[in-house]
Amino acid sequence: MSDTAAPLARSPIAASPATVLDGWEVSARAATGASTLSDETPLAKVHVRAPFDGAGREALGVGFGRTLRTDVGSGAVLLVGSAPGEWLALGAPGTAPALRTALEERLAGTGEFTSVLDLTHGRALMRLQGPAATAVLAGVCAIDLADTVTPDGAALRTSVAAVVTDVVRDDVSGVRSFLLHCERSSGQYLWDALLDAGSRSAVEVTGFRGLHDA
Repeated sequence: MSDTAAPLARSPIAASPATVLDGWEVSARAATGASTLSDETPLAKVHVRAPFDGAGREALGVGFGRTLRTDVGSGAVLLVGSAPGEWLALGAPGTAPALRTALEERLAGTGEFTSVLDLTHGRALMRLQGPAATAVLAGVCAIDLADTVTPDGAALRTSVAAVVTDVVRDDVSGVRSFLLHCERSSGQYLWDALLDAGSRSAVEVTGFRGLHDA
């Protein structure tokens, strides 16, 4: 029997204290305040490219600027229309290979050129949630975050603290919540910028939350 431990995946965002979840090192903190920032990098992240107005969009069921909760393969997935002709599929940790295969199968019959790529370990993902979330994000982002402009389920790509970021409004049980997705190399910087912006609003670091139910 081998004594070699399974490789441990690590987010670009430092976690202290840390614990292990589904093969990932994650924060073991449990916030007590209402407004929180959590590292969601362990979620599976699969990127899809296809013609923005073609059969691929119909097969995925969601267009640019919106999100859809659905089942892809054997698990619940959040599909994000992140840009014209681009989608991001978010699933539970460890499901990226199955999610990629299921998406390829779904798109295979469209007759269009599509690409499906697992970006899980190459990107950072975090969730800013709570009553202070809008004000904190507005401090580092020029987008109008009012409900009439950026309602729950909205998705966009913009600059957040000078970092190109996919921003997804994804409320949890009626509580304002944003997912922020960026290149891995910018993950720690964006995390620190959000914590700094949230310092006056008592934003606390909390542990991995995962995808909530629809």
